[in-house]
Amino acid sequence: MSGNGGGVKRIAISGGIGAGKSTVTSFLRERGYVVVDADEIAHQQAMAGSAVFEALVDAFGPGILHEGTLDRSFLASVVFSRSANLSRLNAITHRPIGIEMQRQLAVAEGEVAFVAIPLLRTSHRSMLDLDEVWTIITEPAVALERLVQQRGMSVEDARARLAAQDSNDQRRSLADVVFSNDGSRDHLLRAVVEALEIRGLS
Repeated sequence: MSGNGGGVKRIAISGGIGAGKSTVTSFLRERGYVVVDADEIAHQQAMAGSAVFEALVDAFGPGILHEGTLDRSFLASVVFSRSANLSRLNAITHRPIGIEMQRQLAVAEGEVAFVAIPLLRTSHRSMLDLDEVWTIITEPAVALERLVQQRGMSVEDARARLAAQDSNDQRRSLADVVFSNDGSRDHLLRAVVEALEIRGLS
């Protein structure tokens, strides 16, 4: 039974950049599970003309725009270069993202809804009525290599992003289930399937 008072179990999928969160959420969607994704919602809410878009331009200036839309790569470089900028971004985006996540979860159907949250906080458990938290971790050196080789980031940019995130120990402290993803995609997904089977969700 779900802790949110309904019949849909809510499980968070968390993990830092380069850990494999998107690999897991894509796999779950392919198998027909509901996935509410904070990153996707953030992208949707920052479309040109939205309230979030206007607030970001007010906060960081028109230099974050390219042909009238957000230059997300440039904004990321600005945000992850200074902790004060990251705090400013979070102050603008977190509340509307949280409201939309709650709305999507309220109408979710089926046995389980997965909630993809890259920067999980203790408060998310109560805010989103989570039943469990599954966290994917990888060694920083492995994550750095993936960001440079697979996403084309510079080493400096990748290091800045990783430095702005929680440590693996912090992630473990918030999790009910921890998946280590220093190996292959197949190894990670086998562990996810096993977790689903144990809970009767496969």
